[in-house]
Amino acid sequence: MKYDGADGGRQLTEGGPEAKPLGSTRVLQRSQPSVNMDNMENLFNPSLAAALKKLDPEDGEQIMEYFKTHALLSREKALLQASVREQKKLLVENAKLKKDIDQLRGQLQDKQKRRTAKALFSQAPPPHRVSPAHCTPDPTSPSAPAAAVPSCCPPPSVSSGESRDRAGRRRRAERKARPVSDPLSLGAESRIDASRLDLRVGRILSVRRHPLAEAMSVQDVDVGENSPRTVVSKLGGLQDLDQLQGSLGVFLCNVKASKMRGVASHGRLLCCCASDVITELLAPPSGSAPGDRITFLSYPGEPDGELSSKQRIWELLLPDLQVDSKGVANYKGSGFEVKGKGLCRAPSLTNCTIR
Repeated sequence: MKYDGADGGRQLTEGGPEAKPLGSTRVLQRSQPSVNMDNMENLFNPSLAAALKKLDPEDGEQIMEYFKTHALLSREKALLQASVREQKKLLVENAKLKKDIDQLRGQLQDKQKRRTAKALFSQAPPPHRVSPAHCTPDPTSPSAPAAAVPSCCPPPSVSSGESRDRAGRRRRAERKARPVSDPLSLGAESRIDASRLDLRVGRILSVRRHPLAEAMSVQDVDVGENSPRTVVSKLGGLQDLDQLQGSLGVFLCNVKASKMRGVASHGRLLCCCASDVITELLAPPSGSAPGDRITFLSYPGEPDGELSSKQRIWELLLPDLQVDSKGVANYKGSGFEVKGKGLCRAPSLTNCTIR
């Protein structure tokens, strides 16, 4: 059944449950743009219901019920969306309020701490009694011999509250002026010379090639400790490593342990270098034993427990570590000395660097 109405030629088709009368709702929305969703009795024009019943007496009521159901569902959907939006808004406001509460709580705690500290600092100091012997009366005053209050005593007009505040300010000034650390330790840290190096005589127990670097070698060294140290070195021109086993050398023992191509090194082997391919081990004096300390006559002092990597002590001292024309290793003219046994020397090189 078809009906050509005067509202734009929309068609209503009798097709049973497969009929789709949704197009009629769009016609109603154009003809009545302001529909009151709260009044279901006046939701649709009565003339529309009468026209539907006249066109299709059997299904007219069902079509009107479908329209009403669709309108109810649309209203419930709108209410649900509004409720979800309101809930999200409340969640955001609650989170903001919680953040504000946490900030206010922190500010309150800070104020309480400051108030407590102020109360502790404002406690009255013990009374300072002034001996009359230290007070000098005014000799020009005619009543000086009979004066009851000496001139050096504080005037009675000063209140106890002002004296407490003055004492608190004095204590705070003393705390600020107090040095952060011991002056002796500051002097030790500012001292940059070879005495800060822990140089010892060591015996190479075993030597092998680095598994990941052909130009490096790994030595197990006895430096007078309970167990040998592992030292990774770049020996340059020294190709025959078997000759190094059992020999004595000079090792820097207070460098920070570091990994060199995957192998941890706990020291540094000192070499005399004329070039990249001419290298010799720095030799300690005859009669030296593993663990003997190497000192400098012109630079007394105890070495650091561990050289600070931030101060770069080794890098600063390295340019002044040299072998002189007589083959003696020295730092600024002061020789590498094992007390009672002699000086460290290069086996054959002269006027070269130490690294």
